[in-house]
Amino acid sequence: MLKNYRMVIQYDGTRYNGWQKQGDTDNTIQYKLEAILERMLGEACDVHGAGRTDAGVHARGQVAQFRADTDLTPGQICDYMNEYLPDDIGVLRVDEAGPRFHSRYNASQKYYLYRIATDKSRHVFDRKYVYTYRGGELDLAAMQKAAALLEGEHDFKSFCGNPHMKKSTVRSVRSIEVSAHGDEIRLAFKGEGFLQYMVRILVGTLIEVGEGKRTPESMEELLDARSRVLAGPTAPARGLTLMEVSYN
Repeated sequence: MLKNYRMVIQYDGTRYNGWQKQGDTDNTIQYKLEAILERMLGEACDVHGAGRTDAGVHARGQVAQFRADTDLTPGQICDYMNEYLPDDIGVLRVDEAGPRFHSRYNASQKYYLYRIATDKSRHVFDRKYVYTYRGGELDLAAMQKAAALLEGEHDFKSFCGNPHMKKSTVRSVRSIEVSAHGDEIRLAFKGEGFLQYMVRILVGTLIEVGEGKRTPESMEELLDARSRVLAGPTAPARGLTLMEVSYN
């Protein structure tokens, strides 16, 4: 009998081509997970993630779901996967879920964190997980004011990296917190869901606000314009981590 399983995963996305399985490469997180499950179960198994993280983006609390007919306990499944997965992917836990649970469609909130190092240090041990900004001091107060104007339900087409997006680009962003932590600026994004590259484009745009290239008030014009070419650059992937996925 098929059972529905939920697992919480962490991974260092540095050397992977993102979460989603692709036809021309096996170097994705989804592929690696499915390959181990197929080895364990003796048959193909589809894994569905809560969020399709981009190439180079990390996760501490990605949630995924799969169905399988097995006598193994959730703990045994977890142990098996951690024995054979690469060292930069780990399963934190596996639980049996309700039959209708879906990791993506049932998610109520995703929390992403972006880290920007603003000092001149080399950050040898954190270099894969922070974006080292060399442009000088950023105006934190201006970034906070701009971030507040981006909160709420808006059409975020200006911040969508997919120029051929046919579905709605309206999203609800519950909060964007911009704060200083020593020599880092951290941007915490919480919302029901995000468009392709959306968080990284928001970060790139907020950095331009911090540099004085844009005013905080210009965020409203950007939202109204619904044009990607008017927003800021896409910030590097390495600074971004999917921290947590929440469910009601």
